[in-house]
This record gives sequence, structure tokens and C-alpha cells, in this order.
Amino acid sequence: MSVDQILTGFLYLAVVLVLLVIGKWVYDGLHRRFVLRVELVEKDNLAVALAVAGYYLGLVIVLGGVVSGPASFSVVDDVIGLVIFGLLGIVLLNCSAWINDALVFSKFDNEKEIVEDRNVGMGAAEGGNYVAVGLITAGAMSGEGGLLPGLVFWLSGLVALIVAGLLYDKITSYDLHDQIEKDNVAVGVAFAGVLVGFGNIIRLAGAGDFVSWSESLTEFGYYTVVGLILLPLIRIFADKVLLPGASLSQEMVKDRPNLGAGVIEAVSYLAASMLIGLTL
Repeated sequence: MSVDQILTGFLYLAVVLVLLVIGKWVYDGLHRRFVLRVELVEKDNLAVALAVAGYYLGLVIVLGGVVSGPASFSVVDDVIGLVIFGLLGIVLLNCSAWINDALVFSKFDNEKEIVEDRNVGMGAAEGGNYVAVGLITAGAMSGEGGLLPGLVFWLSGLVALIVAGLLYDKITSYDLHDQIEKDNVAVGVAFAGVLVGFGNIIRLAGAGDFVSWSESLTEFGYYTVVGLILLPLIRIFADKVLLPGASLSQEMVKDRPNLGAGVIEAVSYLAASMLIGLTL
């Protein structure tokens, strides 16, 4: 590796760090009902910690997608592109998370749940939501193709994620909103795994160079349909194979919810999304 390459790498890192700070400012500006330092240091609020950690991880995933995009013939052009698409990624991340919250968790105030009620299950779901939309945004902004295809695939991915969240609520034997509002951490962790796993599948669908609308939309539709079909099948697999003789759903909603069961279900969705990427 030459000295020029090393210096260029540090320059890109510096730009990304500045974008991370901007992303923090945007998050703080949109969430004025709490101060992160107070919630973490003075109140030990784990729910807020999980939600904010998910946001930062989602933001890093978005910026990673921007950095890994196609290079130009000039370092200056690369930096300008990184700044423009990085700022756009921050906007899309916050917009998509807000839209997903408003449609999937429409029955209660998410911020009240994590700040005032310290609902760890809601914090886990909120953090998973940020990671999921970060994956979708990174996939949409990767590769060559221009701004319009990226925005189309971002919006399509967001719609698919919302459908997946609503479908998951329908195929479970319990009411997702009711359980999370009861501070059920196991259910919140499991749902976070669903969102991240499906977000990873949508990332695969939107990643790569834009060739043509017909080819790219066909590939996107293929991955989306596969993900939606596998969603209920993964639940059956987790129940019958990973935990034979017991029910993950029942374990998660009993009088003392089994957090381990929620973790197992979450990991099963994450693992399935990785296998889909490797095999399909």
C-alpha cells in the first residue's frame, strides 16, 4: 500500500467521523424529549441505550455503504460524493425509521415507552428498526446507477420492511403491540431480530449496480418474496428444530417471559438472512 493510499484512507475516515457527528446532532435534534447523557449516566436507562446504539450502528452501516460505492477518478470528487450521499443517507435513515415506527408501532408513543417507561423491549425493537433501515439504505445507495434508482429501491425496501413487520404480527400467537407495551423484553428482542434479518435480505435485493429497471426490480421482487415466504417458515423451524418439545412463542409470553427464547428466535432470523445471501 502506497503512502498516497494511506493518506486517502485517513481522509475518508475523517469525513466519515464528521458525518457521524452530524448524524448524532440530527438524532439529538429530533429527540429533544431526552438528553442521552442524562438517560445513560444518571438514570441507567437501558431502553434508551439500546435504541441509540441501534441508531449509531444503522448510521455506520449507511456510511459504510456510501464509502464502498464506486470510486471516481479524483479524490476530491470522491470526498464530495461521500459528503453528499452521506448526508442523504442520514436523512433517509431518520425518515425511514420514523415512517416504520409510525406504521408498525402505531398504537403507542415509542419515545415515551423508552424514556418515561424505560421499556427495554421497545428499546430493543427500536434499535433493531434503526439497524434494519440502515441495511436497506446502505443497499440502495451502493453500486453505480444514480440517485433516482437508489431512492426507488430505498422506498421499496422500506415498504417491504413495513409489510414484514405487519406480517410477523399476524403470524404470531400473541399481540405484538400488547406484549411490547407490557415491557416484554423477549418479544422485543425477537422482533428486533425479525427486522434486522429482513432488512439484510432487502439490502441484498437493492445492492449492486443498477443495470435496468426490469432486471433490478425483478431481482428486488425475488428477494422480497423469498423473505416474506420464509418469515413464517423460520418460526416453524425455530420451534420444531431448535427447541423441540416446546414453543418459543409460549416461552416468550408466559408470566415470566423467557428472554433466552427471544434471543434464539432473533438469531434464527439473522442466520436465515445470512444463509439466503450465501445460497440464493
